[in-house]
Amino acid sequence: MIVTLIGYMASGKSTLGRILAKKLNYEFLDLDDYIEDKENSTIKDIFKLKGEIHFRKIETQYLSELLATKTNLVLSLGGGTPCYSNNMDVILSAPNAKSIYLKASIPTLIERLKNEKGKRPLIAHIETDELLAEFIGKHLFERSQFYSLANVTLTTDNKTEKDIIEELVLLLF
Repeated sequence: MIVTLIGYMASGKSTLGRILAKKLNYEFLDLDDYIEDKENSTIKDIFKLKGEIHFRKIETQYLSELLATKTNLVLSLGGGTPCYSNNMDVILSAPNAKSIYLKASIPTLIERLKNEKGKRPLIAHIETDELLAEFIGKHLFERSQFYSLANVTLTTDNKTEKDIIEELVLLLF
């Protein structure tokens, strides 16, 4: 089985994905890291040198490749991945995949992101928590129609990593 984790940035996809993969004895992959390895370039440089359209095209290509060739995998997707091309259809139609939307509230996301702005180019320019809340709210409004198509939605607010992993395992098996 391939467990595909979707959700907004800082929803816990990579952190929880690594823990879940270890617990299940599965491989863990972050799609962005996979793309960087395959393209021998950073996501930032791909956007800068070849543009977002090119990035979204190869993102779909690598997502499809992984879903078609891998097993026993926990795959963490970028926050925008399900929202472009036909990626959510690709995820939902993969016969051996289960998608999980890790849903976190705006206050939870603000708390996780406010000290990470330097590592997150998309929000590096946002100066206040109020503006960050507005930015996240707008994105979630646009993206929720895609996220909500996941096989399972798991709300992560006020839960420990251990509790979330236990819940994920119960939902998967």
